[in-house]
Amino acid sequence: MNYGLIGKIDKAKRYAEEPKRFRFNSFDVTFHGDNNDHHVTFTNGTFQCDCEFFITNQRCAHSMALQDHLLKNMLPENAA
Repeated sequence: MNYGLIGKIDKAKRYAEEPKRFRFNSFDVTFHGDNNDHHVTFTNGTFQCDCEFFITNQRCAHSMALQDHLLKNMLPENAA
C-alpha cells in the first residue's frame, strides 16, 4: 500500500472542500441547455456563449449558471 498516496487523497478531499483555494483562468464547456447544447468559454476574465441571448446581452442563463452559482468564489473578482 502506498501510504504517501493515502495522505495525498486526504489532502485532495480537504482542498475540494475549500473552493476559495481555486481560481479558474480559462475553460471551455459544453452546456446542455433545455433546447440545445451551447459552447461557453471563459478566457482572460471574460465569458462567451454562442446562444443568441448572450450575443445581444453579454450574459445569459448559461454563463450566469457558471459564474453566479456553480463556480461562485472560484473565478477572479473582475470576471465579466
